[in-house]
Order: sequence, then C-alpha cells, then structure tokens
Amino acid sequence: MQLTDAAVPTKQWRTGRSATGSLTDWVSTVRGRILVAFLAMSLLTGGLSAYAVIAIDHVGDLVGRTYDQSLMSINYARAAAADFAKMRSAFARHGLTKDHTIAAKLDAQIADLNTTLAEDLTIAVERSQSDRALRAAGAVQSGVAAWDEMRRSFGDIATVRPERWDALDHQADLVDAQLDLLVNYTAGDGFTFRQAARSAVASELRFNIAVAALAIAGSALIAWLLHRRIRGPLAAASAAAERIAGGRLDDMIPTGGRDELGSLLRSMAVMRDNIRAMMEREVRQRQSAEQLLADALQSSREGIIVLDPAGQIAFANTRAMQLFEGPDAHARCLAALARDGEFLQPDGRWLRVSRSATSDGGLVAVCSDISMVKGQEAQLRQTNLRLDAALDNMSQGLCLYDADGRLMVVNRRYAQIYDLHPNAVVPGMTAAQVLQISLALGRDEADMLRRDGEAFFGQPGRPIVQELANGKIIAVERRNTAGGGFVATYEDVTERRRAEARIAFLAHHDVLTGLPNRAALEQHIAASVSQTGRDQGFAVMAIDLDDFRPVNDTLGHGVGDELLVAVANRLSACIREIDCVARIGADEFVVVQRAVDRPEEAAVLARRIIDVIKSPYVLSGHTVSVGVTVGVTVAPGDGTSSEKLIKNADVALARAKAEARGAFRFFEAEMDARLQARRLLERDLRQAVADESFEVYYQPIYSLAAERVCGFEALLRWNHPERGFISPAEFIPIAEEMGLIVPLGEWVLARACADAVRWPDGLKIAVNVSAVQFTSASLVTAVREALRSTGLPGRRLELEITESVLVANPGVTTAILHSLKGLGVRVSMDDFGTGYSSLSYLRSFPFDKIKIDQSFVRDLCEEDGTDFIVRAVIGLGASLGMTTTAEGVETEAQLLRLRAEGCDEVQGYLFSRPVPIGQVAGLIARWNGASRAIA
Repeated sequence: MQLTDAAVPTKQWRTGRSATGSLTDWVSTVRGRILVAFLAMSLLTGGLSAYAVIAIDHVGDLVGRTYDQSLMSINYARAAAADFAKMRSAFARHGLTKDHTIAAKLDAQIADLNTTLAEDLTIAVERSQSDRALRAAGAVQSGVAAWDEMRRSFGDIATVRPERWDALDHQADLVDAQLDLLVNYTAGDGFTFRQAARSAVASELRFNIAVAALAIAGSALIAWLLHRRIRGPLAAASAAAERIAGGRLDDMIPTGGRDELGSLLRSMAVMRDNIRAMMEREVRQRQSAEQLLADALQSSREGIIVLDPAGQIAFANTRAMQLFEGPDAHARCLAALARDGEFLQPDGRWLRVSRSATSDGGLVAVCSDISMVKGQEAQLRQTNLRLDAALDNMSQGLCLYDADGRLMVVNRRYAQIYDLHPNAVVPGMTAAQVLQISLALGRDEADMLRRDGEAFFGQPGRPIVQELANGKIIAVERRNTAGGGFVATYEDVTERRRAEARIAFLAHHDVLTGLPNRAALEQHIAASVSQTGRDQGFAVMAIDLDDFRPVNDTLGHGVGDELLVAVANRLSACIREIDCVARIGADEFVVVQRAVDRPEEAAVLARRIIDVIKSPYVLSGHTVSVGVTVGVTVAPGDGTSSEKLIKNADVALARAKAEARGAFRFFEAEMDARLQARRLLERDLRQAVADESFEVYYQPIYSLAAERVCGFEALLRWNHPERGFISPAEFIPIAEEMGLIVPLGEWVLARACADAVRWPDGLKIAVNVSAVQFTSASLVTAVREALRSTGLPGRRLELEITESVLVANPGVTTAILHSLKGLGVRVSMDDFGTGYSSLSYLRSFPFDKIKIDQSFVRDLCEEDGTDFIVRAVIGLGASLGMTTTAEGVETEAQLLRLRAEGCDEVQGYLFSRPVPIGQVAGLIARWNGASRAIA
C-alpha cells in the first residue's frame, strides 16, 4: 500500500516541478523516508542472504570433499587390501591344482588382481590428503611387487624349500602390515579433514552471527535516524509498525490522540496483541503436535509408510526402513504395499501390511514384522505334531484326566492294549465310564472295580497289575498332575513277564536241549556233596560225543542240533529222577549219579549210556550214528567240590579218548599229572605260535627219470627251549584241537614259498595242508597271498593233503581244489592207501600226484611184503596220468625195486634227512651239480 502511494511524487513531477526539487520533496515526506529506510534495510538483508548462500556453498564443498577424498581414499585402500588377499588365495589354489589349464587361469587372475591393486592404490593416493599416506601406498606397491617376484621365482611348487615358503609368507605379512598402515593413514586423514571442515563451518557461523548483528545495528541506526526526522505520533506510529513488522511484539505502543494517527496507534496495539497471542498459541500447538507425532512415529514398533496420491513414498519411519533395508528396498517396499495381507520377504521375514486411505488420495500403510509369530505358530504346530506322534507311538497306553475326573487325552495304544474300537474311549468321558468300557472284556466286575479303583483313585505312584481274561498282563500306574488331575499309564507287560520267566529258566538251562547248564550242574553237585553220607557217594560222568563234527560239517548245523537234542533225550531216559544230566559244551554232557555205593554201579550206568547213545538216529531223512566216550569220577573219594569233580571227570575223559574211543575210564591220580603236562605243552605251543618259534626243514624229492633233485618237501620243526625238538606227531594234533593249525600252516606256507623262490627255477616246493586247515575259508586266500608276496610261480608249489580231507565235505573240497588249480598250484594225495582210499576220489578230484606211504615202502623187499600194493598204486597212477612218489626210501634195495616198478619220484633218508634252509644249497650241489646250487 505504501509502495503504491509512493507514486504521488511522480504525479507532482508531471505537474511541472523540477526533478531535483520533486525528489527532495518526495524524500521529505513520511512515505519517502519510510521507503528509503526500507530500501536500506533491504540492501542489508540482501547482502546478508548472499553471504549466507556463499557460506552454505562453501560448507557443501567441504562436505563433498570429505566424501570424495577422505572416504573414497579409505574405500580404495581397503579394496587394495582385498585385492592382495585374493592374490594370495589364487596363488594357494595354484599350488594345489594339478590341471595346467586351471593353473594358467589362476596366473591370469593374479595378474589382473595385481593391476587392479595398482589402480586402487593410485586412486587411494589421489584422494588421500597427506604425504604419509602417499609413502604408505608406495611401500605397499613395492611390497606387492616383491611378493609377486618371489612367487614367480618358485617355478615348480612341489620342489620349493620350506624356507622360501617362509620368506614368501613373511613378505605377504609385510604387505598386509603396510596395507593396514595405509588404511589407518587414510582414516586419520579423513578425521583430520573432518575436523578442519567443522572448524571452517564454526568460523563461518561466527562470521554470519557477527554480520547479522551488524545488520541489526544498521537497521536500528536507520530507524533511529528516521525517528529523529519524524516527530510526534507519526514517529511513534512508524516505530511501532517497524517493531511489529520486525517481530518485536513486547514493546509498548503510545496511546496517541483522537485523530487518525491515534486510532492507528490503538489499532496497531490491538493487532500486535492479537498477533502475539495467535503466534504463541499456534507455536505451542504445533510444537506439541509435532513432538508427539515424531515420538509416536519414530518409536513405533510398526513400520509406517505414507504414500502420496502419485503412489510415491512421502514418509517412512525408522522401523519401516529397517523392515525393507537391503538391495532393491524401494521396489520391494512398493510391491509389498500393493495390497493388504501377509508377505514373505526374501530374507525369510514375514510382514503383515494394513493400508488406510488419506483424504488427499494417498495411503498410510502400517507394516508389522510377524516373523516371531509365524515361528511360534510353526513351532506350536510342530510341537503338537510331535506330541501327537509321541502319544500315538508310545509303547504304553495313556489317559489324562482333569481335576473333575474327566478324560482329556487318550492315545491309540490304550485302545490297542484293551482291544477296544479306536472311538470307544473319547475325551469328555469320566473315569467311571472308562472303567465300564473296560468291563466289556469279560473280566470279573468286582475285581475290576477294586483294582482299577485303586489305579484311578487310590494312592498315586503304586503300580498295580491287571490280568485280563484274554491272557494279557497290564501294569497300571497313576501320577497326579499340577492342575489337580492325574494321568494313568497302561503297559502291556505280557511278553516281558514271559521273557523274565524264560530268562530265569535259561539262566540255569541249556537253550537247545533244555537240560541244566553248568551253573545248575554246579548247584546240583554242591547239593549232592552236602547230602553225601559216610558209606554212600555219587558219581560225576563227563560225556563227549565221538565224530560229532563230521555230522555238523557234512549234514549241516540243523541236523547237528537235532542230534544233540536226541542225545539229550536218550541221556535223560538213562538216569533216575534223583540223578541229573547237564549240557556244558557243544557236544559235552555231564551226568551226576546219586546214591552210588560202589564204583561198579557207575560202570553199569556208563556202559548203558554208551550202548544207548551209539544206536543209530534218523534225523531229517538221514541215518546218523555217533559214539560216546565217558570219564567217571566218584565222590567223595576223588573230590568234594564241583570244580574238582568236573575237572577229574574231564581228565578221565581225556584218558579214555586217548586210549580207546567209545569206552569209559575211571579217574586215577596219575592222570592229573599227564593232564598238567599237556596243559603246559598247550601254553608253550600258543606262545611259540605267537613268537613264530618254529623252523622249516626241507627233505629233497629225487626224480628217477632225471636223476636229480626235482624239489623239496617242507617239514615243520619245533625246538622247545627246555625239551628240545618235539615230534610233529605230538604237537600237530594239539595245534589242531586248539585251533592254532590255521595260522601255523599259513606261516609255514609263506616261509616255504619265500625260501623256494631263491632256488633254481626247476625246483618245486611241497607243503603239507592239515585237514582242519583245508576246511578253512582262508586257505585259497593264504595261498594266493603267499604266491603274490614272494613272486613264486604257482606251478612250483605243491600242496599235499590226506584222504581224510575228502571224506568231510566232498562238494566244498572239490571247489577248493579247483580254486587252487586255478592258481596253477599242484595238488597231491599224501599217505595214499592208509586211510579211506577210494578209486572214486582219484577220478573225481584233480590230483597231480600220488604219494605212497612209507609203511608200504618199508616192507617192499620183504617176503610176502607189500610189493604187490606198491606195484598196483604205481600202475594206477600211470594209468590216470599222475606222478607217483614213494616216501621213506632208506636202502638201495628199495630204490632199485621202485625204479624197476616204474616209480617216478622217491624221497627218504637214503638221499637226505630233512635239513634247515642253510643246508639246502649243499644238497642241490651234491645231487644236481654245483652250477645248479643256490647262493
């Protein structure tokens, strides 16, 4: 309004006044003075604003330089450290790979990383703000170059010495240290520059305050000068208006007169008061509302997002930014706000979005993280499923009742135990109703109510046992729960009770035969000892079946078990009720005969047992016959303890088996001494096998056609440290009984092959194989391993077996022989004619040689001797294409007779006794010539 009134001087100028006079007059007016004052103040304000713009631009430049130089320098320094770490990793992979293509790719990768590291260092140096960062970058560059030069100098990594690896690792550690120093320098430079920027901002702020103060002082000076020029009410009105316009609403305004200026002053006073009251009220309301809204939005556990009518995000609180943080946060946020509902975020979190429209067409969306709720719901579902599975798969029936005695939970096993329909017992029933349903099984009602009443309502923790009409035995137990209810469990213990009874029976009885076992036997003997009178005793008989193992091996264990049961039944039929028969081993039985006055009574029972047991058995379509040997001891004369009596009976049994199987022997005191000697021999034999304290001797085999030694037979010898050499006929049977013959035979086989491989190529080695060893599943493997480890050709190895091997299991024996033939090994029948000789064996089995036993050779030259047998065997071998070897040749006459009969090979003392390996070379030189001997 005043600016419009300022146009009046222009009209006066148009009326003809001069320009200077008109300007002076115009400036002299109140309006002119006010205009000049406002122009001066506007210039001050404009200058202050311009300087503020320049200061803000300067501050923005400082902020930009802080990011562009300091932060970027730190980032590129860290990038250089990462590049070097990748170079080390690629070089490590280069050392592990064997593929040249991959190695080349890794070399190229290391070169690229070296270039990238140099670029990152260059940028870090350009952005850095100190000489120390520049020096650190140079140290890093030179260190990396040194490390790369050392790496390139390695060549073949497999041949690099450890000290060179240590030097390379040390250089790498130096580079890492320089990189850490560079990062620290750049970070320190950034902090220094930030402090400088903050100092500059503070300086600009102080300067702005000073300039503002000067501007205010200038305005005050102008107002003061205007006040001096304008007197009275106009000056007061102008001053009041200026104060109101400047925001000074607390100054006093003169009252003025009754004229227009006074009215103006009064109106200005009212206007000032109204403006001040409105401003104070609006400021208070706005500050309060803004503070409440800001606190509510920022502290809200829900994400709040405001969308404008164009669908763009106008506001998002801190929680909302946290919910959608990460790459593509803006796009994921808009996609989630497209509709209400629950959404699964890529990071696995669940969000619930609720939208509300605003008055301007926008939206307010509330986003809640319900991941924990979802997890709890899933965990609850899983827990419920597990609980249901646990209840349904419990081995016990379960009923859970509340404080009112009503059923809350029942599992499937309860219905199965009582043979109820699955829906016969359901939650909501009372305990009495559950009992009534159980009554339908036909149990006695009174007994049922008494027992189950105890289970449901009696003292908790006291299990009771229910015996159902169908034979089941149920154990019921009740436990109180925290809410005043209780839980009852039902377990079907029928099988457990039967098993316990069975276990109690088996603890004192043999599983197969049902006879008392060793524990029961010892109790029976102890009872017999306690009842033994002065003139009346009892007998203990150790019984062992003869030829039981062939039955097991030929007919199978099933038939063997049937035989044992049949023997047990016959033994039980032989004794009285006061006597006892027990099974204490595979084919070992013990009979306790009570009330024995004289040893003859025990002898009568022993003969009866032998006669009864040896009668044939018909088992699974097979007729089987076994013998029995008995050892008898009589108490109290031979002992008064079960251990002593059983031991003495075993001693008598061993004596009977050694002298005549199928008989019985009474215990004698000297038998125990022989048994102790055998036990010592068994102990020494076991230790000798463990220590390999044996020797292999070799006896030459002489070829009559070639007139030279064609091979050797390996013979086992044991030089006992105290008894000297022990005959193989003494310790070999013991080794077979103890199960030591298999490892012992494998040792002899390996030693013989190792010795024979050093002999001339034409010489073979013959090794005896025990019948027990031949039935072992490891024989073929042992032969194959001996040939492989020693390098001996299979054609030079000859295995000798006796005819007893063929009787045990012809089918298995044939398979083993063919497997040995597949290895190139020769097989010979040893001691032909002394056992179960049958022409069918020679036709069915792939033998290469027949060995005539020395018992026939010994009487070869005697009148009415064995010459016709030897002649028949040699002729049989010739007709079958088998080599014939005669053992035990000791005289020239025997040799001439065998040569005349057409025998192929001979061996015996005439040529040499068995000798240790050290004398074999001398034998070869003697019979074959020195050129054929071994070194």
